[in-house]
Amino acid sequence: MDEDAILTQAPALYLIPSTMSDAPVDTVLPAGNLEIIRGIRHFVVENVRTVRRFLKRCDRTIDIDSLSFVTLDEHTDPRDIPAMLDPMANGESVGVISEAGCPAIADPGADLVAVAQSRGFRVVPLVGPSSILLSLMGSGFNGQSFAFNGYLPYEAKARTAKLREMERRIRQEGQTQIFIETPYRNNRLIAELTKTLPPAMRLCVATDITGPRQSIVTLPLSRWARRQYDYDKVPTIFLLG
Repeated sequence: MDEDAILTQAPALYLIPSTMSDAPVDTVLPAGNLEIIRGIRHFVVENVRTVRRFLKRCDRTIDIDSLSFVTLDEHTDPRDIPAMLDPMANGESVGVISEAGCPAIADPGADLVAVAQSRGFRVVPLVGPSSILLSLMGSGFNGQSFAFNGYLPYEAKARTAKLREMERRIRQEGQTQIFIETPYRNNRLIAELTKTLPPAMRLCVATDITGPRQSIVTLPLSRWARRQYDYDKVPTIFLLG
Protein backbone atom coordinates (compact mmCIF):
# COMPACT_ATOMS: atom_id res chain seq x y z
CA MET A 1 0.00 0.00 0.00
CA ASP A 2 1.54 3.34 -1.03
CA GLU A 3 1.06 6.72 0.60
CA ASP A 4 -1.47 7.94 -1.98
CA ALA A 5 -3.65 4.88 -1.33
CA ILE A 6 -3.54 5.51 2.41
CA LEU A 7 -4.54 9.13 2.01
CA THR A 8 -7.50 8.32 -0.25
CA GLN A 9 -9.00 5.78 2.17
CA ALA A 10 -11.71 6.74 4.65
CA PRO A 11 -10.04 8.44 7.62
CA ALA A 12 -9.10 6.23 10.54
CA LEU A 13 -7.75 6.50 14.04
CA TYR A 14 -4.52 4.53 13.74
CA LEU A 15 -3.14 3.07 16.97
CA ILE A 16 0.59 3.04 16.26
CA PRO A 17 2.91 1.00 18.50
CA SER A 18 6.28 2.58 19.22
CA THR A 19 9.59 1.02 20.12
CA MET A 20 10.31 0.07 23.74
CA SER A 21 14.10 0.01 23.47
CA ASP A 22 17.01 1.13 21.32
CA ALA A 23 16.52 -1.82 18.99
CA PRO A 24 16.35 -0.87 15.27
CA VAL A 25 12.81 0.03 14.28
CA ASP A 26 12.66 -2.54 11.48
CA THR A 27 13.30 -5.37 13.96
CA VAL A 28 10.14 -4.68 15.98
CA LEU A 29 7.71 -2.96 13.59
CA PRO A 30 6.34 -4.19 10.24
CA ALA A 31 7.16 -2.21 7.11
CA GLY A 32 3.44 -1.57 6.64
CA ASN A 33 3.38 0.51 9.81
CA LEU A 34 6.01 2.84 8.38
CA GLU A 35 3.96 3.35 5.22
CA ILE A 36 0.95 4.34 7.30
CA ILE A 37 3.01 6.67 9.50
CA ARG A 38 4.29 8.51 6.42
CA GLY A 39 0.71 9.22 5.36
CA ILE A 40 -0.46 10.78 8.64
CA ARG A 41 -0.18 14.47 9.47
CA HIS A 42 -2.02 14.60 12.82
CA PHE A 43 -0.82 12.78 15.92
CA VAL A 44 -2.15 12.42 19.45
CA VAL A 45 0.79 11.52 21.67
CA GLU A 46 1.74 10.90 25.27
CA ASN A 47 5.06 12.73 24.96
CA VAL A 48 5.83 15.01 22.01
CA ARG A 49 9.61 14.86 22.34
CA THR A 50 9.64 11.07 22.49
CA VAL A 51 7.37 10.78 19.46
CA ARG A 52 9.39 13.23 17.38
CA ARG A 53 12.49 11.08 18.00
CA PHE A 54 10.53 7.93 17.20
CA LEU A 55 9.25 9.30 13.89
CA LYS A 56 12.78 10.31 12.86
CA ARG A 57 13.95 6.79 13.66
CA CYS A 58 11.16 5.45 11.46
CA ASP A 59 12.12 7.66 8.50
CA ARG A 60 14.64 10.50 8.55
CA THR A 61 12.93 12.10 5.55
CA ILE A 62 9.74 12.81 7.52
CA ASP A 63 9.26 16.57 7.88
CA ILE A 64 8.51 16.68 11.60
CA ASP A 65 7.81 20.43 11.59
CA SER A 66 4.95 19.95 9.12
CA LEU A 67 3.09 17.64 11.50
CA SER A 68 0.65 18.54 14.28
CA PHE A 69 0.96 17.02 17.76
CA VAL A 70 -1.57 17.08 20.59
CA THR A 71 -0.68 15.71 24.02
CA LEU A 72 -2.90 13.14 25.72
CA ASP A 73 -1.58 12.03 29.09
CA GLU A 74 -2.78 11.49 32.65
CA HIS A 75 -3.06 15.27 33.14
CA THR A 76 -5.31 15.90 30.12
CA ASP A 77 -8.75 17.31 30.86
CA PRO A 78 -11.29 14.72 29.58
CA ARG A 79 -13.29 17.60 28.06
CA ASP A 80 -10.39 18.30 25.69
CA ILE A 81 -10.25 14.78 24.24
CA PRO A 82 -13.13 14.89 21.68
CA ALA A 83 -11.55 17.83 19.83
CA MET A 84 -8.47 15.71 19.15
CA LEU A 85 -10.54 13.88 16.53
CA ASP A 86 -11.47 17.04 14.61
CA PRO A 87 -9.13 16.19 11.68
CA MET A 88 -11.14 13.02 11.09
CA ALA A 89 -14.31 15.07 10.59
CA ASN A 90 -12.38 16.82 7.81
CA GLY A 91 -11.40 13.54 6.15
CA GLU A 92 -7.91 13.20 7.64
CA SER A 93 -6.56 10.29 9.65
CA VAL A 94 -5.13 10.63 13.14
CA GLY A 95 -2.32 8.56 14.65
CA VAL A 96 -2.06 7.73 18.35
CA ILE A 97 1.41 7.02 19.77
CA SER A 98 2.19 6.35 23.42
CA GLU A 99 5.46 6.71 25.31
CA ALA A 100 6.45 3.12 24.52
CA GLY A 101 4.77 0.01 23.17
CA CYS A 102 1.11 -0.26 22.21
CA PRO A 103 -1.21 2.74 22.65
CA ALA A 104 -4.48 2.33 24.57
CA ILE A 105 -3.08 -0.61 26.60
CA ALA A 106 -2.49 0.67 30.14
CA ASP A 107 -2.35 4.04 28.41
CA PRO A 108 -4.55 7.19 28.28
CA GLY A 109 -5.01 6.68 24.54
CA ALA A 110 -7.88 4.36 25.43
CA ASP A 111 -10.01 7.41 26.25
CA LEU A 112 -9.58 8.75 22.72
CA VAL A 113 -10.43 5.36 21.23
CA ALA A 114 -13.64 5.30 23.26
CA VAL A 115 -14.67 8.66 21.79
CA ALA A 116 -13.83 7.49 18.26
CA GLN A 117 -15.90 4.34 18.73
CA SER A 118 -18.85 6.33 20.08
CA ARG A 119 -18.75 8.53 16.97
CA GLY A 120 -18.53 5.60 14.58
CA PHE A 121 -15.02 6.42 13.32
CA ARG A 122 -12.85 3.68 11.88
CA VAL A 123 -10.29 2.46 14.46
CA VAL A 124 -7.24 0.55 13.22
CA PRO A 125 -4.80 -1.00 15.73
CA LEU A 126 -1.41 -1.76 14.18
CA VAL A 127 0.91 -4.64 15.00
CA GLY A 128 3.77 -3.90 17.38
CA PRO A 129 5.49 -4.74 20.67
CA SER A 130 3.65 -4.94 23.98
CA SER A 131 5.74 -5.55 27.08
CA ILE A 132 2.71 -7.12 28.76
CA LEU A 133 2.18 -9.77 26.10
CA LEU A 134 5.85 -10.38 25.29
CA SER A 135 6.74 -10.92 28.94
CA LEU A 136 3.73 -13.21 29.40
CA MET A 137 4.77 -15.22 26.34
CA GLY A 138 8.25 -15.70 27.78
CA SER A 139 7.25 -16.36 31.39
CA GLY A 140 5.84 -19.87 31.17
CA PHE A 141 2.76 -18.73 33.08
CA ASN A 142 -0.93 -19.14 32.28
CA GLY A 143 -1.70 -17.24 29.08
CA GLN A 144 -5.40 -18.17 29.14
CA SER A 145 -6.22 -16.07 32.19
CA PHE A 146 -4.13 -13.11 33.28
CA ALA A 147 -4.53 -9.64 34.77
CA PHE A 148 -2.44 -6.50 34.38
CA ASN A 149 -2.48 -4.58 37.66
CA GLY A 150 -0.40 -1.56 36.69
CA TYR A 151 1.55 -0.07 39.59
CA LEU A 152 1.14 -1.59 43.04
CA PRO A 153 -0.16 0.75 45.78
CA TYR A 154 2.59 2.77 47.43
CA GLU A 155 1.15 2.77 50.96
CA ALA A 156 2.40 -0.29 52.85
CA LYS A 157 -0.93 -1.65 54.11
CA ALA A 158 -2.68 -1.29 50.75
CA ARG A 159 0.35 -2.75 48.98
CA THR A 160 0.39 -5.86 51.18
CA ALA A 161 -3.36 -6.27 50.70
CA LYS A 162 -2.90 -6.12 46.92
CA LEU A 163 -0.15 -8.75 47.03
CA ARG A 164 -2.39 -11.02 49.09
CA GLU A 165 -5.22 -10.52 46.62
CA MET A 166 -2.95 -11.49 43.73
CA GLU A 167 -1.76 -14.53 45.68
CA ARG A 168 -5.37 -15.60 46.13
CA ARG A 169 -6.15 -15.20 42.42
CA ILE A 170 -3.14 -17.30 41.51
CA ARG A 171 -3.97 -20.02 44.04
CA GLN A 172 -7.73 -20.21 43.39
CA GLU A 173 -7.96 -19.38 39.68
CA GLY A 174 -4.47 -19.97 38.30
CA GLN A 175 -4.59 -16.42 36.95
CA THR A 176 -1.23 -14.86 36.07
CA GLN A 177 -0.69 -11.51 37.79
CA ILE A 178 1.28 -8.84 35.91
CA PHE A 179 2.45 -5.49 37.32
CA ILE A 180 5.13 -2.82 37.13
CA GLU A 181 7.16 -0.66 39.47
CA THR A 182 9.01 2.64 39.24
CA PRO A 183 12.35 1.46 37.76
CA TYR A 184 14.58 2.72 40.58
CA ARG A 185 12.58 0.55 43.03
CA ASN A 186 12.80 -2.71 41.05
CA ASN A 187 15.34 -4.38 43.34
CA ARG A 188 13.41 -3.33 46.45
CA LEU A 189 10.22 -4.81 45.01
CA ILE A 190 11.79 -8.21 44.39
CA ALA A 191 13.10 -8.30 47.95
CA GLU A 192 9.65 -7.38 49.23
CA LEU A 193 7.99 -10.14 47.21
CA THR A 194 10.37 -12.77 48.59
CA LYS A 195 9.47 -11.73 52.14
CA THR A 196 5.71 -11.39 51.66
CA LEU A 197 4.62 -14.24 49.38
CA PRO A 198 5.04 -18.05 49.61
CA PRO A 199 8.56 -19.25 48.71
CA ALA A 200 7.22 -21.72 46.14
CA MET A 201 5.38 -19.03 44.17
CA ARG A 202 7.10 -18.24 40.88
CA LEU A 203 8.19 -14.76 39.89
CA CYS A 204 9.13 -13.76 36.34
CA VAL A 205 11.25 -10.64 35.90
CA ALA A 206 11.29 -9.38 32.31
CA THR A 207 13.64 -6.50 31.51
CA ASP A 208 14.58 -4.38 28.48
CA ILE A 209 12.02 -6.18 26.31
CA THR A 210 13.10 -6.16 22.61
CA GLY A 211 16.34 -4.42 23.62
CA PRO A 212 19.96 -5.63 23.52
CA ARG A 213 19.90 -6.45 27.26
CA GLN A 214 16.58 -8.31 27.17
CA SER A 215 16.24 -10.82 29.99
CA ILE A 216 13.21 -12.92 30.98
CA VAL A 217 13.84 -15.08 34.06
CA THR A 218 11.25 -17.18 35.93
CA LEU A 219 12.19 -18.70 39.30
CA PRO A 220 10.50 -19.58 42.61
CA LEU A 221 10.65 -16.73 45.11
CA SER A 222 12.87 -18.92 47.30
CA ARG A 223 15.54 -18.76 44.60
CA TRP A 224 15.07 -15.05 43.98
CA ALA A 225 15.76 -14.56 47.71
CA ARG A 226 19.25 -16.07 47.22
CA ARG A 227 19.93 -14.71 43.76
CA GLN A 228 22.15 -11.76 42.92
CA TYR A 229 20.53 -9.24 40.58
CA ASP A 230 20.42 -5.57 39.72
CA TYR A 231 17.37 -4.41 37.80
CA ASP A 232 17.25 -0.87 39.13
CA LYS A 233 16.74 1.84 36.50
CA VAL A 234 15.99 -0.78 33.82
CA PRO A 235 12.48 -0.95 32.24
CA THR A 236 11.02 -4.05 33.89
CA ILE A 237 7.73 -5.89 34.11
CA PHE A 238 6.89 -8.43 36.82
CA LEU A 239 4.69 -11.53 36.66
CA LEU A 240 3.57 -13.91 39.39
CA GLY A 241 2.18 -17.35 38.69
